Amino acid sequence: MWKGLGLCAALTMGGFGLASLTTAGISPLVFALLLGLVVGNLPVGPDHRLLEAGLKFSTRWLLRMGIVLFGLSVTLQQMVVLGPRVVVLDLLVITTVMIVGYQLGTRWLKLDPETALLTSAGSAICGAAAVLATETTIRARPAATAMAVATVVLFGSLAMVVYPVLFPVVGWSQALYGVYIGATVHEVAQVVAAGNAVGADALANAVIVKLVRVMLLVPFLLVVGKWWLRRQGASEGNSDAAGKLTVPWFAFGFIAMVVLNSLVALPAGWHASLVLIGQIALTMAMAALGYETRLEKLRALGLKPLVLALVLFVLLIVGGLAVTPLVTQLQVIGPVG
Repeated sequence: MWKGLGLCAALTMGGFGLASLTTAGISPLVFALLLGLVVGNLPVGPDHRLLEAGLKFSTRWLLRMGIVLFGLSVTLQQMVVLGPRVVVLDLLVITTVMIVGYQLGTRWLKLDPETALLTSAGSAICGAAAVLATETTIRARPAATAMAVATVVLFGSLAMVVYPVLFPVVGWSQALYGVYIGATVHEVAQVVAAGNAVGADALANAVIVKLVRVMLLVPFLLVVGKWWLRRQGASEGNSDAAGKLTVPWFAFGFIAMVVLNSLVALPAGWHASLVLIGQIALTMAMAALGYETRLEKLRALGLKPLVLALVLFVLLIVGGLAVTPLVTQLQVIGPVG
């Protein structure tokens, strides 16, 4: 147990160290995943059996704890500021991306269902956090999870450049463009970077809309968990399996943290510490995931997951431009108000 946890802790420290050296807004989760991938594929290394217990603890329990504590980044008050139309917009984005992504991935690109679902979830909701939460719900293979994380991180990072460049071209107000950023950019950190590059008003709306999108992760997991179980039961010819729902209890822990964060004013030091603990837990889980992923399995997936993520990236940009002003009915040009 402790050797595996020690390895994950070392990779996590490396991830935070590398993240502190760059100004590109890349999360420590990404660096920890890459470091784990490199170390795990070295020709020489420790006996995997000595690390297995700690790696499993990280990818299972630390991952759940990190997602629960992620709820301290959201409040219910933030969700009601822009009104119910924002919820409708986020639901429309998530539903469209999930349906298009899964159908395109499995039917046209012939990807396995796990990779298609995880890549779509990361694009639709909140990047790596959504991939990891979905992976926990459907118990996907490490290679599929690692590939999904890599693709959403790649195009989410590209979004930090593309969205500020598009802002003067589309001619929208900062208020409306901020809603667009929050509804269509992958990661919370990437939303903050893109919104800040546009302006203060864009940043404020972008963060609120994005956090509403994060909140929708909970009902998403419940729906996907039920659907996935039915699908597995149907493919195995077991009708009984379709009636048993594996509830992602950590999702309710996430809600509890959101409610706590909304109703109780935690001391600033406590709040910051809990948020940091959650980020460390997620980073350790990502490090373990990278370590357990073998490059030959990633190569076997080929370029198809990258193509799927690219299509979904274009769908988010173009589709978001089309529906955001229609659903929110915010003014296109003019001052915020």
